[in-house]
Amino acid sequence: MWSKHQIRGRRPGWALLLIDWINDFAFEGAESLIEAARPAAKAAARLKARAVEAGVPCIYVNDNFGRWRSSFQDMITHCKEHSCGADVFADLLPQERDYFILKPRHSAFFHTPLELLLDDLEVGTVVLTGLAGNICVLFTAHDAHMRDFRVVVAGDATASNSVAQNDFALQELVDVVRADVQPADEIEFPQRERTPAG
Repeated sequence: MWSKHQIRGRRPGWALLLIDWINDFAFEGAESLIEAARPAAKAAARLKARAVEAGVPCIYVNDNFGRWRSSFQDMITHCKEHSCGADVFADLLPQERDYFILKPRHSAFFHTPLELLLDDLEVGTVVLTGLAGNICVLFTAHDAHMRDFRVVVAGDATASNSVAQNDFALQELVDVVRADVQPADEIEFPQRERTPAG
């Protein structure tokens, strides 16, 4: 099962990354992912509420689904109107104080301004939640590790098409990325006064 590694982040701040929660689920195998995502979304929503209370920045990093002319609000509208799993993210919709980045590929860092935003927020530790655990969360964690961020993953706030796939990905993050993987309710955010970026 998972284990914890304590890795020193390059900066003192923390951020919560919510990866691909706003989703139209318009792909093969979406039914099994939606089923797994429902309890994971509840764990992620509880975690986000505690992050907000602690003043930790919450950053939505979302696929653009090939919709290159989309804005953040366009993406939310599209997914709310066309997703077969809109109930999954009903309690995870971004609020005004949250950040939102559209990504063109699996990793939240690939061709996005995420690293610049994290630097501006003085973040050294990223807490990952999202879909799918064995794809976009996995790719993002690897890229965060290569950039010297401390990686924490809320294991029960990630979901893949099967429990086996999700557990394999999480164990891979422990073994390879030396991520700190733990249940969402056990993650303790440091208190901080949030300073808006740029």
